[in-house]
Amino acid sequence: MEADRIQIKTLIICLAAVTVVEAVLSVGLRPGAYNPIIVLGAVRLLQTGLIVMIVSIRERDLSAIGLSLTRVLPGLRRGLTWSAGFGLITLLCFALIFAIGRNPLTLIYTHLPVKPGEVILFVLVGGLIGPIAEEVFFRGIVYGFLRRWGVLAAVILSTIAFVLAHPSFPAIPITQVVGGLLFAVAYEVEKNLMVPITIHALGNMAIFALSFV
Repeated sequence: MEADRIQIKTLIICLAAVTVVEAVLSVGLRPGAYNPIIVLGAVRLLQTGLIVMIVSIRERDLSAIGLSLTRVLPGLRRGLTWSAGFGLITLLCFALIFAIGRNPLTLIYTHLPVKPGEVILFVLVGGLIGPIAEEVFFRGIVYGFLRRWGVLAAVILSTIAFVLAHPSFPAIPITQVVGGLLFAVAYEVEKNLMVPITIHALGNMAIFALSFV
């Protein structure tokens, strides 16, 4: 990965596009007029499309954010390997937490909708669309820009940005911190955005499944 892959103008334009979409929809939509899960999915798809378009125009090549058609399947395979390894580590950590008398599932519990149709939408948006949008922005754009100052700075600062975008205060955002670090490291090692996308998507779906159970 080149240290100055994402230029500051590309970062600013992408950040502006993401912010404008959020602002326009928050002002233009009446509360309760549409299903919030559908709205969120539409917003994330629009933001992702705009970022991809901006990168294609300004950087000339989507490889600037670690994407290319020829590397999709290899990225998926590597993402599955990373997910399996991380899943095993998580299982061991959960066993240790359980052994000291605490319920580890409270650390990852997510409130799910009640209606079956809304559960499907929630999983689709939170388990697929959301991870794609977030990885394109936080790893592809933010990490790609910060990488010019070295791996450590890029990993830490992009993780802080990721955590701040997922406020869970006053609770400690353990899931977001661990996830942000893992996704950034996987992207740095593999140089392929499909790897953190796969880990992120599978991780979210695992959390939803455990919360459902």
